[in-house]
Amino acid sequence: MSTQLPKDDLYEVMANRRRRYTVHALEGTDEPMEIGDIAEQVAAWENDIDQSHVSYDERKRVYTALQQSHLPKMDEKGVVEFDKNRGTVAPTPALRDVDVYMDIVHKGEIPWSQYYLGLSAVSTAMLAAVATNAWPFTLLSDLSWAIFIVVAFAVSSMAHWYYSRTLGTSNGDPPPEVNE
Repeated sequence: MSTQLPKDDLYEVMANRRRRYTVHALEGTDEPMEIGDIAEQVAAWENDIDQSHVSYDERKRVYTALQQSHLPKMDEKGVVEFDKNRGTVAPTPALRDVDVYMDIVHKGEIPWSQYYLGLSAVSTAMLAAVATNAWPFTLLSDLSWAIFIVVAFAVSSMAHWYYSRTLGTSNGDPPPEVNE
């Protein structure tokens, strides 16, 4: 089975909030989860309440929708392995790659791709200024400016890695859109 999910399939799966919440609930686990556990977590996020306060009706509504509609579609697209008889959902390699495709940007933030493009433009301008001996770039050696640029990219990459690691996988926090 290919781990590459076609973009159209990805967007179709991720177009629904319950399916996005399900993906978030499954991220960070390699083990199958019970549909009931996923339904309870999704219901808590949908109702903005603690999981322990989810009512039977709230859980049942989500459970039924997941079992009859969302999980079969996600299984068909290869995002999860849905075993209706056992009532379990297991992540697939394609699910692990969803974060590669989805660049979640919260209000007031810029996408990392734009950040790196900007950092590259600033670095190019700095190198051009160093090469033409423009003041104040003559105050430091060429090697110092090169080290500065490398450190800027290294620090940015570490921040990006940390940010993606803490937000990209489910660490018990609600999906980012719950807080919006």
